[in-house]
Amino acid sequence: MTAELAEQPEDWTEPGAYPVVAGVHRVPLPLPLTGLRAVNVYVVDGPEGPTLVDSGWAGADAGLLTEGLRRLGHDLSDVARIAVTHSHHDHYTQALAIRATHGTPVLLGRGERHSVAAMARRPDSEAAQAGLLVRAGAPELAAEMALRSKAEALADDAPWGEPDIWLDDGQALPVGGRALEVRATPGHTRGHIVLRDSGIGALFAGDHVLPHITPSIGYEWAPEPAPLQSYLDSLRLVRDLPDTLLLPAHGPVTRSVHTRIDELLDHHEERLAAALAQVRSGAETACAVAAGLPWTRRRKRLEDLETEHAALAVLEIAAHLDVLVAAEQLVCAEVDGVRRYAVA
Repeated sequence: MTAELAEQPEDWTEPGAYPVVAGVHRVPLPLPLTGLRAVNVYVVDGPEGPTLVDSGWAGADAGLLTEGLRRLGHDLSDVARIAVTHSHHDHYTQALAIRATHGTPVLLGRGERHSVAAMARRPDSEAAQAGLLVRAGAPELAAEMALRSKAEALADDAPWGEPDIWLDDGQALPVGGRALEVRATPGHTRGHIVLRDSGIGALFAGDHVLPHITPSIGYEWAPEPAPLQSYLDSLRLVRDLPDTLLLPAHGPVTRSVHTRIDELLDHHEERLAAALAQVRSGAETACAVAAGLPWTRRRKRLEDLETEHAALAVLEIAAHLDVLVAAEQLVCAEVDGVRRYAVA
């Protein structure tokens, strides 16, 4: 069963409180980021008060969330709980700020405990991405990212801490007369979850399935060893479930989760083939492979990307190369701290 989708604004980032399906509204909040313009917070009705799915970035136009709730007849103090799909700042930190003021319970996937603990140690520790970039053959980029992450950690005043409740795969979260089924979908982060309402046919997808972009893979403070393989497995897991509406964290609501998952799986198959071709042509490191491929819809070169985007590109290719090693299409050896690849 798939619910009837309410008409949505042409610009999905336009502030407001928009009906999505019966008992669910979408409140887009702007973000202090380049590239990502907004994040969707979903308000799910319940007799005990609304449940929020994701929350936004603490301090980033938080008043728009308050205003959105007021349009629906609620105050922040009415919120019964906040279920967060993963621990990135634009999803998690405003939940912690609301908890600090109103005591609202915050729920998060249990797999996020590694990154939550690692983030709590900032700025006394170095982001894992710096070491991963060195192994990928990008030492200059690693040094730039290390400086950037240290500066961001020192300037970061967003609240941090553990949730009140850790959510487990398969758990049912009762919200009024509906049940939101928790599904672990690691990849974007190791503890990412989606919430599936099979009764109305809707998936609160977080960053797992996005309608217009491909999510970053393993970009967190405690990444898992094989994030892309986990992501592909998670996509197939959700693809095997009955189709539903796609309620993403970034981008417009769309009518089919399956359609977008098929596009994402095709995209990664194409990138795997392109990465393999680069190694066959003589590229030995993830950085060298990434430098030989186009990036973004504008097909930019690696050297033309901003530091963070270039780092994400190299790390994404490293994850693709590791999938090819696991598939025995490539072999890998670490030489002087750098992973070098060759055709099997």
